[in-house]
Amino acid sequence: MKLINWTALLCLGAVGFAQDVRFDYDRSANFSFYKTYQWVDYKEVPIGDQLLDRYIKRAVDEQLAGKGLRRVESGSNLIAGYQTAITQEKQFDGFSWGPALWGGWGDRRIATSTTDIGKLVIGLFDSVAKQLVWRGSASKALNISNDPNKNYMQLEKAMAKLFRSYPPGEGKR
Repeated sequence: MKLINWTALLCLGAVGFAQDVRFDYDRSANFSFYKTYQWVDYKEVPIGDQLLDRYIKRAVDEQLAGKGLRRVESGSNLIAGYQTAITQEKQFDGFSWGPALWGGWGDRRIATSTTDIGKLVIGLFDSVAKQLVWRGSASKALNISNDPNKNYMQLEKAMAKLFRSYPPGEGKR
């Protein structure tokens, strides 16, 4: 019984750290038409976020280049933009230390912690029609730790997972 409880606890911990990616797209868009893209900033990037801005754009650039798209400064088929949000998630961890004499579990303890969760939303717009044609989001894509290398690797992993769905209809590669 103790082994089952530890296994369940480990499985729940792994699920808690998994990235959640979602996407949607315009089913009437001809994605084979799109060959180039350029970035647009939805709003001015604060000085303190300039590194993060470059990291996000670099991670997305790598994925789009792998899909055969070329980044240009003007005259593109697609306009790419992103938004970020940091939310807090409360996590509850319960511990039990063996059966009590009266038939229940004894020494139950619950620990709580708060985790910052970074969400990244990428939008790809048709530059002529000025309409959204593809949107993807990744939760837990932006790690908030003191290790910048770990943070960037987490971002790259999330973008690779997210862009498996681009272009739509080609299935997972």
